Amino acid sequence: MKKHNKHVFLKKPNGGNFHRNEFGFIGAPCSTIQILCDKIVLGLKGGYNIGYMDADHGSGDSSLNYHMVYTDKINFHQVNFEDSHTDYSLKQKFETCSGLLINANHFKSDQQIVIINEKKRESLSRKLDKLTNVKAFILDEGMNVPFDFLKESVANYEEVPILSIENIDSIIELIIDFVKASNPSLFGLLLYGGKSTRMGSDKGRINYHGSSQVDYLSDLMKKYCDKTYVSKSQLSDGIKSDDVITDTFTDLGPFGGILSAFRANPNSAYFTLPCDVPFIDAPLIELLISERDPSKMATCFHNKETGFPEPLITIWEPRAYPSLLHFLSMGYSCPRKVLINSDIKEIEPPHDLSLYNANTPEELAFAKEKLKSLN
Repeated sequence: MKKHNKHVFLKKPNGGNFHRNEFGFIGAPCSTIQILCDKIVLGLKGGYNIGYMDADHGSGDSSLNYHMVYTDKINFHQVNFEDSHTDYSLKQKFETCSGLLINANHFKSDQQIVIINEKKRESLSRKLDKLTNVKAFILDEGMNVPFDFLKESVANYEEVPILSIENIDSIIELIIDFVKASNPSLFGLLLYGGKSTRMGSDKGRINYHGSSQVDYLSDLMKKYCDKTYVSKSQLSDGIKSDDVITDTFTDLGPFGGILSAFRANPNSAYFTLPCDVPFIDAPLIELLISERDPSKMATCFHNKETGFPEPLITIWEPRAYPSLLHFLSMGYSCPRKVLINSDIKEIEPPHDLSLYNANTPEELAFAKEKLKSLN
């Protein structure tokens, strides 16, 4: 008899207890871990926003009178909260970071960096159950090799790199390499769910380049994306069902299409294109992909006409999914508002017509005439 499941099955995002890219440092005194993590963050370049998770090692503050306190520290912002937090709520708070360093003496992590410290030999031998995915051994001062008992406890022991704690550059490079290796695959998402009310006809069926716009842009995206989908509010004739992501967040326009795509594949990034952009070409797509920064929530063009980020010709990283849901919970369904209020990378479009969209018969006529003159 088939087991009844009262809950809808949802694909879950990859990652650890607190972040998609978390590294737990274990095997040394907490002061050593703190100093090492500080050096790593100071040495990181390229705009990485790194979080740090640790227990309070001081005498402790007096109990908070408020549930949450926000303090503008001028050079940074501090939030203290009194909360019966869970791994789920903490993961949400760290979502804005591109990586998370954890003192694994106190918290579990899905990836570990083991520091070989003589003072913590016996302590480490009692925490072998935490070493589930060791990425590196770091030799503290005076240490030459990892402890013998790690050979039997660490999977692929012989393949784990061994670094000196004094070689900060190599430690940073190793962490960056792991973060880059975990960069999500890039899927294409052609936004084809509009009603084309102003145009008076289906914008996806307009022929600008020798075939319908939906076919032209789909074929173009397939050259650069691991897989390409068409976002549609309802299934349409002429589109294969396995290439369509039908809206499960309905009546939200492109916002709902993007959310529906992440619901289907929460571990992939999405390169979105609307079907009403007649001047999209291969060089423009290549430019955006070459400038992609997975450490940001999104990579997009700056629209000179509006003065804001262009939300629909954008690469949305998986980190955008919870942010989009958060804005929806506050009553906003505008992807541009999400970009404006998030950590993103904006680049300049190659020419003035790059982001031009045709939504009326007059704009359609202009686009066709301009394309003739350019060809």
